[in-house]
Amino acid sequence: MRVRPTRRLGAVLALTLAAAVALSGCVAETPEPTATPTASTTPAPEASETAPMLRPGENAVANRQFFDQINTEYFEANGRGDGRTIVDNLIDNGFEKQDMEITADTTAIGLAADSIVVSVRIKGECLLGQFAPDNYASSIEPLLGTGGCLVGKTRAIDW
Repeated sequence: MRVRPTRRLGAVLALTLAAAVALSGCVAETPEPTATPTASTTPAPEASETAPMLRPGENAVANRQFFDQINTEYFEANGRGDGRTIVDNLIDNGFEKQDMEITADTTAIGLAADSIVVSVRIKGECLLGQFAPDNYASSIEPLLGTGGCLVGKTRAIDW
């Protein structure tokens, strides 16, 4: 007698189901713990988040969160803004002017640049912040062989 595969499958499923039902009664139930109120005179410690801050003498990674906070706040208030006020804002928040580079606000034919990139040299690395019309983005990149952070012609920070 030849048994069809569908009957064999049905038998296997029925046996599996029967075994599962039979074994489910063997599992011991763990009683749920009951909460007992306790008096505490010491308040639970709260997680303390420290605000990002400039960390002079530390590397770019240690300063990126603060750099991004400053630039994001600027972007939210001004959009892409302009190079001079971006640099001034970073200086006002403790970054050193001599460590900065910035791209031009306008193209060679006088149109608004698609974006403005500012950089800060920190311990052989570069914090880069890019201000586009619709967003701000940042990265950390290695210092270029020229000793700077940005490729090509940059705007003089001479104010």
